Amino acid sequence: MKEVEIWTDGIIASVEKAVFGKREIIERVIVALLCRGHVLIEDVPGVGKTVLARAVAKSIGGDFKQIQCTADLLPSDVLGVSVYHPKTGEFHFKQGPVITNFLLVDEINRATPRTQSALLEAMAEGQVSIEGRSMSLPDPFFLMATQSPVESEGTFPLPEVQKDRFFLSLSVGYPDRAAEIRVMTNQRADMKPVETISAVTDTQRLIAMQEKVISVHADDSIKSYILRIIKKTRTDDRLLLGVSPRGSLALFKGAQALAAIRGRDYLVPEDVKDIAHPVLAQRILVKPGFSAGGLTAHDLVDEILTSVEVPGYKEAG
Repeated sequence: MKEVEIWTDGIIASVEKAVFGKREIIERVIVALLCRGHVLIEDVPGVGKTVLARAVAKSIGGDFKQIQCTADLLPSDVLGVSVYHPKTGEFHFKQGPVITNFLLVDEINRATPRTQSALLEAMAEGQVSIEGRSMSLPDPFFLMATQSPVESEGTFPLPEVQKDRFFLSLSVGYPDRAAEIRVMTNQRADMKPVETISAVTDTQRLIAMQEKVISVHADDSIKSYILRIIKKTRTDDRLLLGVSPRGSLALFKGAQALAAIRGRDYLVPEDVKDIAHPVLAQRILVKPGFSAGGLTAHDLVDEILTSVEVPGYKEAG
C-alpha cells in the first residue's frame, strides 16, 4: 500500500502548511476520509478546527462549504428550498450547503435537534430528502462537525444515535509552544496560511484510494481480536451503552485505512489499538455513578485494550 502512504504524506504535508504540530490529528481525519466516514471534533473555540477542515478540502481540491449553527437555523437552511419567481411563475430549487464534497458544520450542538437530524440521512445514505424527493450527494461527501463543550450555554447535546453516525471523534487540543510561535509568526503575513494551500490531488484520486483501502487483508485472528474488544464494551457493568455493530465495522475499516497509510496491505494489532480511542470512546456511555467518580470513556477503552489478549504478529500477518 505504498501508493496510499505516499498519497497520504502529500495531503499531510499540504495541510501542515496551515495546521501546525497536529500530524496525528490530520492522519485520523484522512482515515475517516478513506473509509467514507465523517468526523466529530469536540474542543474549545480557537484551536484550529475550521482551519483544519478548510485545509483538507483545499488540499484535495473538492468543493467546500460551511454551516455556522445557531438556535434559529432551519433544516431548509441546510438542505435547500424552492423559491418562487414571480416573473416566470415557477419555483426554482436553491440547493443548500449540504450539496458539496466537504461540509464543515460548525458548533453542531448549537442547532436544534430538528436541524441536527436533517444531517442524519446525508451522513448515513449519501443522499438527502427535500420536498418529497431524494437527491444524491456528490461523491465523495465528507462531513466534519465541531461541537462546543457540553457545559457551554445554549447547546443541545447530540443524541447517542447521531454520535454513532460519526466514524470517529477527535479533540484537536492546544498547540505546543513551537507550533503556537509559528501561529503568531504567520499572522504577520498578508495572506493566512490556509489561503496559500493549493490542491495536491483531486476527488477522483481520493475515490481510487478509498477503493484500495478495502483490499487490506485482515487475518481471522485480527477479526476475532476486534470482536473481543467490542464484546467487552457490551458486557461491562459500568457502561449504559456498548458499541454497536456500526462501531465494530468502523473499528475494522479504520484499522484497514491506518494500515494502508502505514504502507501495509495487511492488519496488525497496533492498527486496531491506535484507532480504537477515536472510534470507540464516542460510542460508549459510562453510568452516572462511575462518571461522577471521574471514570471516562477513554479510561474504559484503555482498560479494555489492556485486558483483551493480543494476537501475535505471525498469526496476524
